Amino acid sequence: MSSLEIKNLHVSVEDKEILKGVNLTLNKGEIHALMGPNGSGKTTLCFAIMGHPNYRVTQGNILLNGEDITHLSPTERAKKGIFLAFQSPPEIEGLKLNSFLWHAYNSVNGANFDKGEEIVSLEKFKKIADEKAKSLSLKKTFLERNVNEGFSGGERKKSEILQLLVLQPQFALLDEIDSGLDVDALKRVTNAIHKYSKNIGIMLVTHYKRILSYIKPTCVHVMLDGKIFKTGDISLVEEIEKKGYNSFTKNSSY
Repeated sequence: MSSLEIKNLHVSVEDKEILKGVNLTLNKGEIHALMGPNGSGKTTLCFAIMGHPNYRVTQGNILLNGEDITHLSPTERAKKGIFLAFQSPPEIEGLKLNSFLWHAYNSVNGANFDKGEEIVSLEKFKKIADEKAKSLSLKKTFLERNVNEGFSGGERKKSEILQLLVLQPQFALLDEIDSGLDVDALKRVTNAIHKYSKNIGIMLVTHYKRILSYIKPTCVHVMLDGKIFKTGDISLVEEIEKKGYNSFTKNSSY
């Protein structure tokens, strides 16, 4: 079975330790919800798994299907099937979303544009992208806009999910994909995710119970101070809603 395994991961940013020994295994077909207060390390974990150069692994390993990818570049990790949907997706001025997705699709599937290689032509790819966009109720004109330029918060999140649907990775890290979405948009996004959730593993970072009523997680992890403090079922979310995160540390040595 395909798996993404995090072993005793310690990560520092600008010489400050953020992750302090994270252990987690995400298997194909599973959805793991990752919750915790701001600054607990959720986004750092996502960036570290994706290989962001500012997030330095000082101890531990990241394994993809048994292969140690701890020191691979983000490009190499993407080609091996890891995808990150950003919490705050950046604007890319002058680059149309269609063209961006086409290059990304070809690149992760092994094309070398420097050698004039391509897996699928732009003309054929547009049909693929249009079909995926339709599942999110996005018009064709959306794909002709520059990447995230002038996009609302909800549009940026739909753009991230569109990338997920097009690239079809083995594992997807979705960092607060629910922020900025109204109820109707959230339903469309979660319905699209459901179509592919059986074939991939998903780590879903969220602060809110709302999205978990649409996407039923396999398990819920509570992250505090750079560690997975507790793992359980959906009932953990109810406890967080009622008592906050202090309820997990009140009677512990944490």
